[in-house]
Amino acid sequence: MRNIFKILILTSVIGILNSCNSKGTPNYEYMPNMYRSIPYDTYGEYDIFEKGNSALIPPVGTIARGHSLFEYENNTAGYDLAKSNLKNPFSILEVDMKKGKELYNIYCAVCHGNKGDGQGILMKREKILGIPSYSDVGRSINEGSIYHTIYFGKNSMGSYANQLNDEERWLVTHYVLKLKSDLEN
Repeated sequence: MRNIFKILILTSVIGILNSCNSKGTPNYEYMPNMYRSIPYDTYGEYDIFEKGNSALIPPVGTIARGHSLFEYENNTAGYDLAKSNLKNPFSILEVDMKKGKELYNIYCAVCHGNKGDGQGILMKREKILGIPSYSDVGRSINEGSIYHTIYFGKNSMGSYANQLNDEERWLVTHYVLKLKSDLEN
């Protein structure tokens, strides 16, 4: 009796599995493009894109998220123009000095020092020489010149435009001005 029961179960399992396998009618695909997508080569020319491009170009006048237009050029004239015209869009009440200090310590203090006196760890180890203090006599810096320098870099200092977004650059600018006033007092 047991053997007959086992044979019946085995026969029914084989019959069920065989009934699901029908070569004449394929199974229904809910999203066929997901199973068999059209392959595109990286730099190939295709009719689906405009002008034979391999990808869509962003529309003219668009700005990537987290970026803004900076209307001052990367030259001495742009620096002077930023120094005279560029003002911080955030009021002192909106500025988070704790966050500004944190960003300054991450990106600037290595060279400029925690106090802005030009005595950072790289200066002390003589890796970079000639970093001026924010309070040097011949050095008149303001929020426009600081922001321009962070954005484009100056002399041996590189640009931090990719590391800091617009708001963070202004936070660091505020903190540098605070360090400058602390050094002068």
